[in-house]
Amino acid sequence: MSLDAVASAAVVWLAAMGTGDAMKPEHAAPPPSVALEPLFADIVKRAGALKAEVDALQQNGQALPADFAKKIAELSELDMKGHVTLAQRGTDGDLKCILKGISEDLPVKLEAMQAAEGDRAKSDAVTDMSYLLRDNVEVITTPPKADSLSGT
Repeated sequence: MSLDAVASAAVVWLAAMGTGDAMKPEHAAPPPSVALEPLFADIVKRAGALKAEVDALQQNGQALPADFAKKIAELSELDMKGHVTLAQRGTDGDLKCILKGISEDLPVKLEAMQAAEGDRAKSDAVTDMSYLLRDNVEVITTPPKADSLSGT
C-alpha cells in the first residue's frame, strides 16, 4: 500500500470519527447490569419478598414473622457481599456504595421497627423499612449509567 493510500485512509477514518465527542466519558457505553447475576438476583428476590411482608404488616396490621430479623440480617450480609464483589471488580462506584449503605441501614431500620412505641412511630418505622427494601430492589434492577463508573 502506498504512502498516499495510507494517508488517504487515515484522513477518511479521522473524518468518520468526528470531533472526538464519542470518545468522551459522558458518551461511554454504560456498564453491564448486574441484575441477572446470581448474587444480585438473590438480593432482589429476598428484598422483594421482605418488602411484601412489611407491606402486609402495614396494610393489615399483621405481626412480623418470627424469622423476619434473621432474613433482614441475611439480606444485609448479601448487600455487603455485593458491595465487596463490586469493589473487587473496580466497577460501578454508585451501586457499590449504595449497597454498603443499605447493608448498614437494614439493621438500624429493623431496630427502629422493634423499638417503636405508639401507632405513629410504628407506622413510620414500617414505612422506612418498606422504602429501604424497595430501594434495595430498584438500585439493582435500574439500568446503570456510564457515569456510575466514576462514583459520581
